[in-house]
Amino acid sequence: MNSEYIEVVGFIAAILTTTAFLPQALHSWKTRDLSGISFNMYVTFTIGVTLWLIYGVLIKSLPIIAANVITLPTTLVILFLKVKDIRSKLVNYDQPSKTDE
Repeated sequence: MNSEYIEVVGFIAAILTTTAFLPQALHSWKTRDLSGISFNMYVTFTIGVTLWLIYGVLIKSLPIIAANVITLPTTLVILFLKVKDIRSKLVNYDQPSKTDE
């Protein structure tokens, strides 16, 4: 198969998977509602995206590099927001309620 066709397939896959992910990322950013986001899944996903980026660089695959250069910062932001959300819940949990005073 012609290598140009293979690259086109790669770019189409990269565009579809990246754009499929972006609505959830934008929703999480706008609403700051991360209750439906699993911390463990996002850690695993972020590590996977990082490894895909490294792999793309190692094999010099522009579609893999492009998709993951776009996806990685977005996953890091959502992961940061999730950590912040978890920490705020822990701090609020440790605070005495008004009825305890």
